[in-house]
Amino acid sequence: MNEIKTIGVLTSGGDAPGMNAAIRAVVRTGIYHGFKMMGIRKGYNGLIHGDITEMTLRSVSDIIHRGGTILQTARCPEFVTEEGVKKAISMAKVFGIDAIVVIGGDGSYRGARDLSKFGMSVIGIPGTIDNDIGCTEYTIGYDTAMNTVQDAIDKIRDTAYSHERCSVLEVMGRHAGYIAINVGIAGGAEAVVLPEKEFDINKDIIKPIIEGRNRGKKHYVVIVAEGVGGAIEIAKAIEEKTGVEARATILGHIQRGGSPTVRDRVMASMMGAKAIELLKNGVVNQIVSLRDNKVVGIEINEALDTKKTMDEDMINLSKILSL
Repeated sequence: MNEIKTIGVLTSGGDAPGMNAAIRAVVRTGIYHGFKMMGIRKGYNGLIHGDITEMTLRSVSDIIHRGGTILQTARCPEFVTEEGVKKAISMAKVFGIDAIVVIGGDGSYRGARDLSKFGMSVIGIPGTIDNDIGCTEYTIGYDTAMNTVQDAIDKIRDTAYSHERCSVLEVMGRHAGYIAINVGIAGGAEAVVLPEKEFDINKDIIKPIIEGRNRGKKHYVVIVAEGVGGAIEIAKAIEEKTGVEARATILGHIQRGGSPTVRDRVMASMMGAKAIELLKNGVVNQIVSLRDNKVVGIEINEALDTKKTMDEDMINLSKILSL
C-alpha cells in the first residue's frame, strides 16, 4: 500500500443528524496528524465529476450543531457500474487522493467496497437514522431521530386525549423497526407494528384498544414502522372495528432533520477520529463500528456480511408495558 498523504471525505445515501459532526472530526483529526484533507461534495456523483475541494480547519467551523450534511449527498446510478467506479478512482488520482472516508449507510459501504476492489483505500463511518447496519450497535443520527419522533408522539398524544382518539404514527427506519420499538416503549404506545415480526391486526392492535377502552382508557397510540407501512389503512380498520375515531400521521423526512443530540455529536466525533486513526496506522478497508461500547474498526467484507436482529426482549417489554 502506498503512503497515505491526502484523504477525501464524502457523505452518501440519506442524510442524518450528526454527519456534520463526523465530517468535522475527520477533517480536524486528519489535519492534526498532518494529512491534506479534501471534501467531496454530493457523494459518489461528486467523486466521479470532480466536485472536490480542499478542506481546512475553518471549513468545518460552526457545523457540529447543524443537521444534514455540508458536503451534501446525491444518487449516482453511474457509480453502480464498473466503469463508474473506475472513473471515480481516476478522478481521485487527479486530486491526489490516497484514501476516502465514506459516511453513510449500507449502500454507501457497498460503493466503498467497490472502490477498494480497484485499489482505493477506504474507511466507512455509519451514518443513518435507521440503525440497521449489522456490524455496529449504533449509527450516527439514530438518537436524534428517535427524539424527534418522541417529541411528535407527545404532541399528538395531547390532541388524541382531547378528542378521545387513536393516533397511528408511521415512523422511518426503512426495513428495520429499531426507531419504532424504542419510541413505542418511550411513548407508551398501545401497539407497535414491526417489519421483523408478523402481526395480526385483530390480536395485536384491535384487541388491546378495545381492552383499554373497557378499562376506561380515552386515547391510544399505535406506532407503525415504514417497513410495514399502511398507517392510513390501519387507522381506517381501527375506526371501523372499534368505533374509536382514528387518525394516521406519517412523520416522513422531518425525522432526518434537526440539530443532533449530544449522543450523536459525541459518537460522530469519536467515529470520525477513529477513521483517521485507522488510516494513520495503515489500516484500510474497514467500517468504524460501536461494539461493546467501544469504537473499533471491522473489515469491510465482514461488516457487510454481518446481519442485525431485533431484540426479542424489547418486543416483549413493549407488549407488557402496553397493558
